[in-house]
Amino acid sequence: MVTLIDGLAGGIVATIIMTAFMMTLGDDSPPPTAAFYAKYVGNGSPDDYMPQGMFLHMMYGIGAGVAFAAIGVAGLFLLTPVDLTNGVLNGLAYGFVLFVGAAVFWMNIVLDMDPEPADVAQFLFFHLVYGAVLGAWVGAGVLA
Repeated sequence: MVTLIDGLAGGIVATIIMTAFMMTLGDDSPPPTAAFYAKYVGNGSPDDYMPQGMFLHMMYGIGAGVAFAAIGVAGLFLLTPVDLTNGVLNGLAYGFVLFVGAAVFWMNIVLDMDPEPADVAQFLFFHLVYGAVLGAWVGAGVLA
C-alpha cells in the first residue's frame, strides 16, 4: 500500500539525486527557483540566491513526492498494481507532467524565461530522473 510517508521520503531522495544530476551535468547557472526567488522575494540576480533557490527546489521536490503518493493512495496511478516496475513507469509519467508544469507555467509564464532547446531537453531529463527515482522508491516501499 502506498503511503504519504513513502512520498515524503521518496521526494527527498529523488530531489537529492535530481540535484546531483543538475550539478554534474548542468551549466552551473542558477536553477529557475533561484530566479523565482530573485524576482519575487529578493532584489538581486538569481546568482545571489542560489541557497534560497536550492532550498525552494528541495521543498518543491518533497511536496511533489507527497502529491505523487497521494495520487497513489487515491488509486489514480496510470498503472497498477503498484510494484517497482509500475512505480517507475508511473514516476516517469509524473516526472513528465512536472516538467510540463515547470517549463510551461513556471519558466515561461511566471518567470518569462525562454530557454534554449538544449536546456529544455536537459530540464526534461532531470525531471524524468526525479520521477523514476520517486516511482522506484514508492514502488519498492510497497513491496517492503
